[in-house]
Amino acid sequence: MIKILVAEDDIKLNKLVRTVLESNGYKADMALDGRSALDMFGEKHYDLIISDIMMPVMDGYGLAENVRKISPTVPILFMTAIDDFNAKKKGYSLGIDDYMVKPIDVEELALKTGALLRRSQIVSERKLVVGDTTLIYDSLTAQVPEGEIELPQKEFYILYKLLSFPSKIFTRSQLMEEFWGVDSDTVERTVDVHITRIREKFKNSKDFEIVTIRGLGYKAVKKQK
Repeated sequence: MIKILVAEDDIKLNKLVRTVLESNGYKADMALDGRSALDMFGEKHYDLIISDIMMPVMDGYGLAENVRKISPTVPILFMTAIDDFNAKKKGYSLGIDDYMVKPIDVEELALKTGALLRRSQIVSERKLVVGDTTLIYDSLTAQVPEGEIELPQKEFYILYKLLSFPSKIFTRSQLMEEFWGVDSDTVERTVDVHITRIREKFKNSKDFEIVTIRGLGYKAVKKQK
């Protein structure tokens, strides 16, 4: 499922935007300031960011600037009450992709969201290539030189997450929260079980390996050829 991060300090508007996005088939998470949004972006994979400009702790400009240091391609849509050319100019100079002025037309928001996702080819491709391994998100499969590997949903999502951020360490609690939810009764040992199954399926891979970081969690490491 496509994931969208909504950074907006007006809680009612944030909830409205997320409702519109979810009604269109997307998953949306909420951040109430730029700093929190940036932290969430560093921990999770998001396909699009929708952000206000005027927010506490870190404003939308700061968020856009820092996101671009991490990812040059993730689409950023500014949603703000500032209807000013200089504000738009500054936003675009920082690398945003589109700009909407409040009050927001929810139908226009849905259209712009779809257009930005199509432009970034996330909707049409939704795949990740690591050497000779290709993960295809919509079919939960991996194409490898030996053929096709079909994975259970959570195994696929964990592997896709790790390979999307090679060499980045993800703790067990981070993986639990993202794929089982904060309120889940599932124990962290479940993550270890899923990692073991992933390793078994890709034990012959010449492209990557899943490394255990003792006391913390896991990371994916690309193999040198």
